Amino acid sequence: MTSLPEHYRALRVVKDDQGTRAEVQTLPLAALPAGDLLIAVSHSSLNYKDGLAVLGRPGVLRAYPMTPGIDLAGTVLEDRSGRWAPGTGVVVTGWGIGERQDGGYAELARVQPGWAVALPPGVGAQWAMSVGTAGFTAMLAVMALEEHGLTPGDGEVLVTGAAGGVGSVAVALLAAAGHTVTASTGRLEETPYLQALGAAQVIHREELPALTRPLEKERWAGVVDTVGGATLAGAYASTRTHGSVAVCGLAGGSELRATVFPLILRGVNLLGVDSVTCPVPRREAAWARLARDLPAPRLAEVTQVRPLSDVPALAPQILAGQVRGRTVVDVRQ
Repeated sequence: MTSLPEHYRALRVVKDDQGTRAEVQTLPLAALPAGDLLIAVSHSSLNYKDGLAVLGRPGVLRAYPMTPGIDLAGTVLEDRSGRWAPGTGVVVTGWGIGERQDGGYAELARVQPGWAVALPPGVGAQWAMSVGTAGFTAMLAVMALEEHGLTPGDGEVLVTGAAGGVGSVAVALLAAAGHTVTASTGRLEETPYLQALGAAQVIHREELPALTRPLEKERWAGVVDTVGGATLAGAYASTRTHGSVAVCGLAGGSELRATVFPLILRGVNLLGVDSVTCPVPRREAAWARLARDLPAPRLAEVTQVRPLSDVPALAPQILAGQVRGRTVVDVRQ
C-alpha cells in the first residue's frame, strides 16, 4: 500500500486582528476535515462563490481558517468505507465543500464517500474542472427545461449572464441540443465569443430589467437565468405560455419583484436549480451528458488554466464580471 503524504499545500482564508486574507500554507495531513475518502486533488476551478470566499465576503465561509474551492477533481488515495478503489478518478462539487468544510484549493481533500462521482470514461480531471460547478449547474438547468417540455424548434431560449461560467456552458449546451439561443450580457464586446459558442443573437442585459409590466410580450420558450433580480423579473414576465424559467444564480440580486400572473395566466414554470445537494443519480446523469455534449476540445475554447497562486488576484476579477468562461485552477502549481 502506498504511504500517504505527511503534508500538503493549500490556499487558506484566515481571519485575525489584521483582517481577512488568503495565503498559501503547508499543512499536516491531520489538518484535513473528517471523512472516509481521501483524494489527491489535481484541479479545482474558480466560481463566483469562490471569489466571494477568497475575499472574505460575508455569507460564504462558515468558519476560519478555511480552504475555499467549491469543486475539485483528482484521484482516490484512500477510502476507509471501501466504496472507492485507490486510483479512481473522481469529481466532487457542492455538499458544502469550500464553505462549511475545506474545499478544492488544496493538494489533498477529505470528504464523505457519497459526495464523489466517478469521472466519466475518456475524460480527466482538467476537463471536469473546465465544467466544474458552473457547467454542472448549467447542465441541471438545461435538463430541467427539457423535462418541462422544451424541445428544439419551440422558439428562442434565453441565457442571462451569458459570458460568465454558467452562462457560457448553458449557451453551448443549448446550441448543441439544437435550440435557438439568445444570449444576454453586459459585455457586448463578447458577442463574437458568444456566437462561437452557438448563440444566434446577443442582446444587452439592460433590455430585460426594462421589462417592468406584470405580463410583457411573449418571447422566450425557455430561460436559463444566472442573474436574478430585475433581470429575472423581466425574463419571467416575457416568457411564453407554458414556457419555463430555470433559476440558478443571483449575480444581479437575490430579490424577485414580480406577480403570479405569468404562473396562472400563461402556465409558466419557475424552476429552481440546486447544484449543492443534488442527488447522486441525477449528478451521474448530468456528468455523463456533459461528457457527451461538451468534449474537451470544445471546452478548451472557453477555458483558461491558472496556478493556485493566481487565485487571490483572480477573485476580484470574477466578482467584477471580468472573467470570461471558465477558469481551471491547477492546485499543483
